[in-house]
Amino acid sequence: MSQQQTGAHLIAETLRALEVPVIFGIVGIPVIEVADACIAAGIRFISFRNEQAASYAATAYGYLTGRPGVCLVVGGPGVLHAMAGVGNSMVNTTFPLLLLAGAAPTGDSTTKGSFQQLDQVALLAPHTKLALRPPSLEQLPNAIRDAYRAAFYGRPGATYVDLPADYIQAPIPSSPSRISAVEQAPKILADPERIRAITAALAASKSPLVIIGKGAAYARAEADIRGFVDATQIPFLPTPQGKGVVPDSHPLNTSAARSATLKGADFILLIGARVNWILHFGTRFRSGAKIAQVDICAEELGRNGVDSSLSVIGDISAVLAQLREQLGGYAHPSSSPWRGAIHESSTANTRKARVKEDAVTAPGERLSYQRTFRIVEDALLQLAASPEQLVYVSEGANTMDISRSIFSIAAPRQRLDAGTYATMGVGLGYAIAAEMAYNHSPSSSSSPKRVIAIEGDSALGFSLAEIETMARYRLPIIIMVMNNGGVYHGISDDTTEFREVWEKDERRLEGTLPSTALGFETEYDVVARGLGAKGWRVETEEELKSAVEEAWKHQGPSLLNVIIRSGAGGKLSFGWLEKKEGAKL
Repeated sequence: MSQQQTGAHLIAETLRALEVPVIFGIVGIPVIEVADACIAAGIRFISFRNEQAASYAATAYGYLTGRPGVCLVVGGPGVLHAMAGVGNSMVNTTFPLLLLAGAAPTGDSTTKGSFQQLDQVALLAPHTKLALRPPSLEQLPNAIRDAYRAAFYGRPGATYVDLPADYIQAPIPSSPSRISAVEQAPKILADPERIRAITAALAASKSPLVIIGKGAAYARAEADIRGFVDATQIPFLPTPQGKGVVPDSHPLNTSAARSATLKGADFILLIGARVNWILHFGTRFRSGAKIAQVDICAEELGRNGVDSSLSVIGDISAVLAQLREQLGGYAHPSSSPWRGAIHESSTANTRKARVKEDAVTAPGERLSYQRTFRIVEDALLQLAASPEQLVYVSEGANTMDISRSIFSIAAPRQRLDAGTYATMGVGLGYAIAAEMAYNHSPSSSSSPKRVIAIEGDSALGFSLAEIETMARYRLPIIIMVMNNGGVYHGISDDTTEFREVWEKDERRLEGTLPSTALGFETEYDVVARGLGAKGWRVETEEELKSAVEEAWKHQGPSLLNVIIRSGAGGKLSFGWLEKKEGAKL
């Protein structure tokens, strides 16, 4: 006798019809039945240790695949924890998320006090693109489809669907709604008059610049952008997650001369990039520079007082085709003073950076960020079949910012960081999402990718338990912890004297340690081994190189606990918030 089909099976059937290959989440009553039905239907379910990390993973999966990541949690506290991912999705705007959560039965009033009862639709409506409870079990497939489509149509974001317990457990009605897969949103062309105005301004420019944002990566516009850059020979600057849309190795990349190009450009074409804090709200653009912005969201045009008269709403690939047709054979001359100034600034800054990266660590000294990252990248490039095989996730203030300038990105959507919201705690969830998107999905390429999570010790603490998730599913993710014993800075580099002082430090009992202090030389490698991963404590250059090589061979998660200089006594600052004119980032 076959098992009776319930609402849980209808939900699974709907997600399968939407071609959802994987769901992230944590189960409990009543959504266990939904997760089990999805697994039976051939959908992978990745069970996390915390809803926050699961929701972050789902958002990153949406960015990496172009289709909404799906997160399934219990009601009440599960939804509250998963709201972290909702906020991350909405602020990043290229991280589409569909959140599904169990809920109290439909017959229970909001004052009844049912198990984990919360008016989740009312809570989430102001923070999502769409939040709804289907009026009946029959309408549940339509509700899920509508929310799924809304999450990535137009400006991507988060959507939510309530799954009441009585819907999940009720028998499937005789004629429920049946749905089919959702097509990609139609492409939008820009206003031809604006296109002509942009090309006229560009042709008259003496120092043009293209800025490539993560919206360009999300749009899968890399081939068209590379073609545009190669044809026009305009220098380009990628934002942190716009790296790789055009490979960092491209000769027109101006990342090493970031401040100089922002200050010097008289025409800027913004492709999928917002004028927000990542671009200093436009305050470092040259006075009088003409700005042409390409975006799918009208509200982004003219943000922070930038003149929007040359900006257009439209699909990036479609708009670039319009621009190239209008530009004809235009190409910025390689002999221009602008190209010469960029080259001079890039060469000088690169030389200064390499001095720090190449400075061999003296015996008895701690490794620096720069030296650590140089050794790691060199080792990874020797181990990988090609640079395109490497996917980097990074979080933690210094860890993220310094690694961004050292690790070269060869392909789009292969660098993930704290993003527009500057969200700490995303690292391990993002790494799991990248592993799923690149190595365990129907659209995965034939050549596997290796995911490297570069973590500050503070940032790692937000989601440390997810190492067990990686171990449970045997995900070969390499985690590097930059352990300086503090948020931004630790409090000492002295490994002999200070350890004794630390053990007796009365401030630990009195609660008067500096607010940025963490445990001295915390043994994250030991914790990782306890959670099922391999772990190494690293203090020297030789140990670092050897640990990277060993981690590469391991078929499950690995963690390198890299003990680095604490930076104690140094100034606490954040370069992105520097107000000094022309401050180098």
